[in-house]
Amino acid sequence: MLGNVARMFVLVTAISGLCSPVLANTTVTISDAVSVLGIQAQRSTLDRLQLAQSDLALPHPDDDFSDGPITEAVEMPDAMVHMPPVRIALLLPRRSESLVQVADAVRAGFMAAYQYEPANIVVNLVETGDAAQDVLSGYLEATMRNDIVVGPLTRSGATAIAQNGNIDKPTIALTQLDTAAEVEMRVPSNMLVMGLSIEDDARQVAHWAAAGKARSKAFAISTSASWQRRASKAFASEWRHLGMAPEMTELDMTGSFINAAALVQLKKRIQTEKPALIFVALDAAQTIQLRLAIGGEVPMIGTSQLNPLALDDWAKSEPLRDLEGVRLLDMPWQLQADHAAVMAYPHLAKNSEQRISPDIERLYALGIDAYRVAHNIAIKKNEFNLDGVTGKLAIRFGQGASHFERVMQPAIYRDGIVQSLNLP
Repeated sequence: MLGNVARMFVLVTAISGLCSPVLANTTVTISDAVSVLGIQAQRSTLDRLQLAQSDLALPHPDDDFSDGPITEAVEMPDAMVHMPPVRIALLLPRRSESLVQVADAVRAGFMAAYQYEPANIVVNLVETGDAAQDVLSGYLEATMRNDIVVGPLTRSGATAIAQNGNIDKPTIALTQLDTAAEVEMRVPSNMLVMGLSIEDDARQVAHWAAAGKARSKAFAISTSASWQRRASKAFASEWRHLGMAPEMTELDMTGSFINAAALVQLKKRIQTEKPALIFVALDAAQTIQLRLAIGGEVPMIGTSQLNPLALDDWAKSEPLRDLEGVRLLDMPWQLQADHAAVMAYPHLAKNSEQRISPDIERLYALGIDAYRVAHNIAIKKNEFNLDGVTGKLAIRFGQGASHFERVMQPAIYRDGIVQSLNLP
């Protein structure tokens, strides 16, 4: 091949009489290409070609170039473009004594998904406490050294970040903003809010329960616990928005038990007002107390808090037959062992005698889906759907206002066990 190249240079020299400029131009062109590719073998070939150019001679009269100069295509290797890795900061309150277990569950899920599909990504853990100002400081530090920030986990921290207004890197908050802050301001366009939300659960329950009904009355039952009040309020608001009639009732507690007098009074109201549905913003133990006191004539429906066990623990636990027929929403990670994404990732390690809190399992699943969302944003996807372990996810990010939607999986108590419910 090099012989043909040399013959080409001789012919050009003989015809044009401009040997030096042609050789100079040829040398620069080849040198530039080799410099771009950075391939040592090509440099060696170039050196030999440049040496040969100093001894070029006029063509022999017997050589026949009537068909034009002899040229040979030089096949150049494909240039490999090495992009720098995308740096993702995982902002978690590991310095908070009360939240370190929660933070570790999210971290474990995030890293499980990262190890399954590392791509061209580097994950950097940024630890904070639980105070809003500490979270904000950690966030601002994370943005200086990373391309994407995933976190925080606390509502006050996420609200402080949003209100600060200095969000110049894609940010995936793993919690909701404070309710008051949401009313006062819009979520910044560079922030995606994808935390688990009891309010979102309650609103989805309202839509599920309202299907095929018109002007139905529903009781929303809670205690004074903060999360229960939020769930009850969210259900009632959505139920009213759907053209229905909600009635909110808060039950007093005596220790771990619902006040007996409050249960008697509630039963009388149910018999008089005949609601079509009871939304229970309660946990499983409280709902059993309620069911035993008022009976099972009125259908009950609730949130994921009605599922008190991790998916694997149901096989070795006593059935909760007092909740038979009660419906709820939860995530595939807690309901569907045969779900494709659920099967893809390892579960939290535990010994045979140990039970892991279902809420810890849900946070682990949140970590898995958080990485999958961050991965898609890292490769510049602006709109995408995921069949996630926390639900079916729809995301729009990077083009105007961000949007995140999670559709949870319906379930029902059958034979005292929570089982996934396939709806048409």
